[in-house]
Amino acid sequence: MDNKHQHPQPQPQLSLAKSSRQRCNEWIFRDVPSDITIDVNGGTFALHKFPLVSRSGRIRKLVAEHRDSDISRIELLNLPGGAETFELAAKFCYGINFEITSANVAQLCCVSDYLEMTEDFSKDNLGSRAEEYIDCIVCKNLEMCVEVLQQCESLLPLADELKIVSRCIDAVASKACAEQIASSFSRLEYSSSGRLHMNRHTKCEGDWWIEDLSVLRFDLYQRVMTAMKCRGVRPESIGASLMNYAQKELTKKSSLWNPTTQAKVDLVSVPSGHERQVVETIIGLLPVEKLAVPINFLFGLLRSAVMLDCTVACRLDLERRIASQLDIAALDDLLIPSFRHAGDTLFDVDTVHRILVNFAQQDDSEDEMDDASVFESDSPHSPSQTALLKVAKLMDNYLAEIAPDANLKLAKFMVIAETLPSHARTVHDGLYRAIDIYLKAHQNLSDSDKKRLCKMIDFQKLSQEAGAHAAQNERLPLQSIVQVLYFEQLRLRNALSCSYGDEEHKPVHQSWRISSGALSAAMSPRDNYASLRRENRELKLELARLRMRLNDLEKEHVCMKRDMVKSHSRKFMSSFSRKIGKLSFFGHSSSRGSSSPSKNSYRTDSKVIERTCASTD
Repeated sequence: MDNKHQHPQPQPQLSLAKSSRQRCNEWIFRDVPSDITIDVNGGTFALHKFPLVSRSGRIRKLVAEHRDSDISRIELLNLPGGAETFELAAKFCYGINFEITSANVAQLCCVSDYLEMTEDFSKDNLGSRAEEYIDCIVCKNLEMCVEVLQQCESLLPLADELKIVSRCIDAVASKACAEQIASSFSRLEYSSSGRLHMNRHTKCEGDWWIEDLSVLRFDLYQRVMTAMKCRGVRPESIGASLMNYAQKELTKKSSLWNPTTQAKVDLVSVPSGHERQVVETIIGLLPVEKLAVPINFLFGLLRSAVMLDCTVACRLDLERRIASQLDIAALDDLLIPSFRHAGDTLFDVDTVHRILVNFAQQDDSEDEMDDASVFESDSPHSPSQTALLKVAKLMDNYLAEIAPDANLKLAKFMVIAETLPSHARTVHDGLYRAIDIYLKAHQNLSDSDKKRLCKMIDFQKLSQEAGAHAAQNERLPLQSIVQVLYFEQLRLRNALSCSYGDEEHKPVHQSWRISSGALSAAMSPRDNYASLRRENRELKLELARLRMRLNDLEKEHVCMKRDMVKSHSRKFMSSFSRKIGKLSFFGHSSSRGSSSPSKNSYRTDSKVIERTCASTD
């Protein structure tokens, strides 16, 4: 039984040798006996020396080296293309016609180089014929170039040394760029005003090559994409090609590319070698321009990179790209499963935190780059502030989603909540909801941890519904509940104050003071500065009005007093002095002493009044 199972292994080679002999008998000279046998990768060819040595320099050298021994058998090791390609080369030596196509031209170029079938040994040899076909036929057609590149996958590195690969890649890149330019011109049209513009609603048909390139092996595909980027192919077209290639290569493993999967995957059971190389290749080819690929595609790549344990540089590059457009991400995108040990959190919180840190640092760097003139803008919301508000809402929903996880540590929860600046959240309802869910799922938290957690909530920024819920929430610390009740009382007082018409100014100022504080905390530093400048200008105008009114009142008062002094002061003071002298309460000396101060005081008062009127006039 054992012997029967040991001998059938060489049968494929024997069958290959038989088929080679049969094929040779169909076109070889039957009336002339064979004088040399060629062994090529398991195939055997009974041929004649003269036709072979007349075309092949390699066979000529081998025969010449064994001229004395009259060599009759030659073995050609590692011949590119194998027995089938050698058969075509032998037919060429015998002068038998066959068709050169894009399916065999790469093999013919390589075998002609191996057998040294060049112009040095024969005119119009196989090498020059194959080269001419590549330059004149293949490089003019993109589909043929792709087919030749497919054939070169098994012919490397010889196909690279002969520059077959580089010529086809350059031809593909040039052809794609030309197609794109032609497609762009076809979308040009004149508007109603007579101006030439691009019709963006018309579908771009210059990217038909995307599907053709998806059949290439990832290393050749990488070289084609690199050449296209150098030639100036649109980033959107590069991104579309990368998405198509990734879907074909990675969707075979549903766990790699399913954004909604949350199941733990055993990395040992996944054949991750090829997939890892594909993911790293695609990440390295991503265009630098924003929105060249959808953000959910970036998250899909990141999910695959985490699972396949790709290089740290690839994952960090993806995280930076995602952070630059985090404001358009969805909650499902952030739910990246954790592929580590069983005791870890359900979702990869660390990766999301790094993305959030990159987003916050990017926002800070953009603010620092702005000069002082930017702060003069009175726009209510800058683009960065709009992105901050969207990301803050997204993070609050993410925190609420991961809060029920029993393995989620308090430090990880808080570090995500505290990463964004305070002005990113205009309303704290989402943050309050996430913290409430966390408190409900982690009832063993200490009082100090609960206080730390609730300190992140600005209860003044809660809506009326959230404030009413927080006031009755037994899970909150007592100190937090007191704060909620205090701000609810302030809100109620302001609402009642505004209903009284007589006290219109007072509640307005009180409500302005409270709302202004909340508004300034909810704004970015840039918008907060502009708002403070506006409020400062309003206050200066109000103060100027008050000063003008006060000056008018002072003028009226001084003028009235001056008129009274001019008309009645002398008569009144003389009669008053006589009456005082008759009363003589303080004696003679006191009477004399009391008359002089009255005169002095009169002079002083009159001088002050005159000086004041002069200054006001």
